[in-house]
Formats: sequence, structure tokens, C-alpha cells
Amino acid sequence: MLKPVQAGHQRDKRGFFGWFNRGFTRTTKRYESGVAFLLARSGRTMVVCAAIVAAVVVLYQRLPTSFLPNEDQGTMLVNVQLPPGATTARTLSVMEQVEAFMLKQPEVQSMVSVLGFSFAGQGQNAALAFVTLTDWSERPDPSNSAQALAGRAFGGLSGVRDGSIFPLSPPPISGLGSASGFSFRLQDRAGLGHEALLDARNQLLGMASKSKLLTGLRPDGLEDAAQLQLDIDRDKASAQGVSFDAIASAIGTSFGASYVNDFPNQGRLQRVIVQADAPARMQAEDLLRITVNNSAGQAVPLSAFASTSWMTGPMQTVRYNGYPAMRISGSAAPGQSTGAALAEMERLAGQLPAGFGYEWTGLSREEKLAGSQAVILYAFAILAVFLCLAALYESWSIPLGVILVVPLGILGVLLATLMRGYANDVYFQVGLITIIGLSAKNAILIIEFAKDLQAQGKGLVESALAAAHLRFRPVLMTSMAFTLGVLPLALATGAGSASQRAIGTGVIGGMLTGAVLALVFVPVFFVVVRSVFKSGTRHSHRDGDDAGQHVV
Repeated sequence: MLKPVQAGHQRDKRGFFGWFNRGFTRTTKRYESGVAFLLARSGRTMVVCAAIVAAVVVLYQRLPTSFLPNEDQGTMLVNVQLPPGATTARTLSVMEQVEAFMLKQPEVQSMVSVLGFSFAGQGQNAALAFVTLTDWSERPDPSNSAQALAGRAFGGLSGVRDGSIFPLSPPPISGLGSASGFSFRLQDRAGLGHEALLDARNQLLGMASKSKLLTGLRPDGLEDAAQLQLDIDRDKASAQGVSFDAIASAIGTSFGASYVNDFPNQGRLQRVIVQADAPARMQAEDLLRITVNNSAGQAVPLSAFASTSWMTGPMQTVRYNGYPAMRISGSAAPGQSTGAALAEMERLAGQLPAGFGYEWTGLSREEKLAGSQAVILYAFAILAVFLCLAALYESWSIPLGVILVVPLGILGVLLATLMRGYANDVYFQVGLITIIGLSAKNAILIIEFAKDLQAQGKGLVESALAAAHLRFRPVLMTSMAFTLGVLPLALATGAGSASQRAIGTGVIGGMLTGAVLALVFVPVFFVVVRSVFKSGTRHSHRDGDDAGQHVV
């Protein structure tokens, strides 16, 4: 399949390929002259490399942090919360307004609403809507994404005054939270009580609402509401022979329900449920009219030994890791990363009175854990590459010339990520580790030839120049082929496109700088490392600095 090529065939070839080969040959000669110029000034070149490393450190520290990009999953959620005590009729009226707005949006295909349930809890004043969007192919414009629709709906539904409405995107990972954004838990660690915890939560929400880094702040729970308290005089109840089991059973049956049995009715098996009629359980006085059988079998009304009073109390009891807690949810403001939002919440929580602490949960907790492990992950990746090269070359010095090229590739990853406005998330870390390996691969292509040429007796600088000339085209072509192969990821649209663009952008940026700068700096790295670690004029059949195996 591969036929022999005559000498001068590529040079004499006409058309585009001939023009390309002749131009590439001239470029290679200029490249070799430039490398020779830098080798003569290796000290200054290493100073430039040190400046690049410093720039990498600064850019990495300024890069916003995140955990996962917010994917357009083709669905949306609308969480609705009315004031405490709101009836089902009021909740239904609000949901009808929500449906009227959402179904007018061109991105919305259908919508299902559920009354009596939301992420905050269960109750007549809670509701939740599930919105299904049209196919991704019908809304390729970013302004028609789920995130853009959520922002537009938040502004459009803010005029509904009878409830708090929060359009949300599903979490990137199912099961870790109920929506995108952060999940914050404010804890009462000093036993200060429910009222103090509620005041601290309101203080935190007030400070957070003024921050430019946060948006969509909301208490993720049911608010305190009016409650009917039943006070039982134990002495009077005991004197009339009424037990507490009988009282609980009577109240539960009348105001709740009690299953009796099943009975056949016209071929169907139907249940018998005992419950007080609706008109007999509407007012507080109805509770005191309930009768309870005492030990003698006589009916005794609750009013004979009990009284009622109204009070305001919590509708939910939330504990997190053993502490009484308040749930708070929110999102980063447009143009801000989730890492900046988490840091801002931590700063504001530090201004609360003593005795209150906080913890993260869901995706926010995973983001905090992942951020603390990133540097360790990068260090182990570089160490693995270094040890593999040390085993390959049976040398501790030559791999240093390869490892020095890693910051050159990382520079491209950081620049590409910043230019496209992405963050330091899981996909960024995957791309960065990929570039560590690919940058080392490009350096190996040059250093391998330079080492072999030096072992054949050529001088150090002469070997580096010859290797750079021989491997210039392979390095460029393989890097270009890989970059074009990753390009569809960086330009992806539709389902899962956010994660594809995140990883594709970093890898392409790293390959561009890693290939171009590696061709320039790797010969210099080889010469500098071999000069520093050379002990006399000795060469091995494998490596010039192998201990115990050299020829003087």
C-alpha cells in the first residue's frame, strides 16, 4: 500500500501539496535558526520560562471556581411558596398565573403542576411545576436555553404578589440537591433556640440580598404559621377516667381519618374510613366538641378537661448533623462562579452572632471537597509522568526536561478557559490532566531523538538542533490533528453541550500553547538539564548520566 518515494519527489511535486511542502521546508529552516538563537542564550530563555510559570500561577489563582457547569437538561422546575395559612384556592390561583406565563414561552412544550407539595415542604400554600422544553434542535440560540428561560421567568413572574415564585434548573447530578445553585445549612450550635436561629437566618438573608455576587436567595422551608394548641388538664382528665390514648385516638379519627375494614359492595371491595364531617371540623370550637369514652364507657367532651389557644410556631423541624438548622438556597449572580458565591456566603455567615455555624450540602459540599483535592490531583499526575519517564530513560535528570514543558500547556488551558468565561470545575481538571500527558508526549518526541543523537557522539547543542529539525513536522501535525479532533467538543450544542464545551476549550488551548511553545523551549530544556547534571565528559550506551554505566 505504501510505495517507495523517490528522492526529491516531495520537493518537485506540483499543486497545493508541493506548495505546502516547500513552504513547510522554509518554515522548518527558520524554526531551526530560531532554536539555535535561543540555545545560544539559554539563560535568558530560562528566565522567560520562569516568567511563564509565574503567569500560570497568577492566572490559576484568578480563575473562578465551580464544580459542574449548569447543563440545559430540557426541563425546568418552578417552586411556588405562598404565605403561611394560604388556602388551596389561593395557591391554585397563583399556579394558574404561572401556567399562563410559562405556556406562552416559545421554548415550553408542556407543563404539569402539583398543589400541596414543593421543595420547601408539604402544605396548602406550596406548589411545584414541572416544565418540559422543546427539543434542543428547535432552540439552538443560547437565549432559548433553560437557564435563560429561568432568568426571564423570574423577572416575568415577580409581579405575582401573592407568592414567592422561583424558576429553577434541575441539578447537574440527579440526587444531589433539588435544583441548581448552592445549598446552605445555618446551624444553631450553641442551643440558642428557634427564635434566635430564625433571626440569624433573616439577618443572613438580608445581608445576602445586598450582595452583587448572589441571586435567587430564598429560605428553603416552610415559614412559621399560626397553630392551634390544645391544653389538657391532666388532673381533670384522670378524675373523669379519660386516658391519653383515648384522647389521641378521638382527635386523630375526627380531624384525620381512621381505617376500619373492607366490605364487598356490588363486586367491589371498598374501604370503611371514619372521619368527622367537614362542617364539624372547621373551627377551633369543633375540637372541644369531640367526645371521648372514659373507663366507664361514658362519652366525655374535651371541653370538660381541655382548652385551646392560638400560637405561632414552626411548621418544620430541621436538623443537620445533629444541630437545629435552617435551609437556605440560592445561586451565583450572572457572570459569577459558584465558587465566588460560596465564598461570599461564608463571609456573610462569619458576621453572624456567636453560636451559629454553617455547613454545605449537596453539590455545594462536593464542590468544596473537590476544590481542596485539585492541587493534590495535579501533583500526583505530574509525579506519575515523571516516574514513568524515569523508568523509560533509566535517568532522574532527563525527565526533568520533559516535565518543564507542562506549564507551557497549562498556560493555554488557563487562557482559553478565561477567554470563554468558564470556571475551574471538574471538566477543567480533566482537561488539565489530559494536557499534562499530551505536553509530555510532545517533549518526548524531541528529547528521545536528542538523547539518541548525543549517545551516537554528537555534541549537546548539535543533538538538540538536529532533533528539533527532525521532529518539527511530526509534533505540529499530530498536535494539529488532535486539536481538530477536539474542536467539535468546544463548539458543541444541544444536550450535554456545557460539559463538552468546558473540556474541549481547555484541551484545545493547552494543545496550541503546548505544541508551539514546546517546539521552542524543549531543545533549550534538554541542553540546560544535560549541562547541569553532567558529571565530566561521559556517555552511556543508554543515558549519559546513568550511574555506574558510562564510558570515559
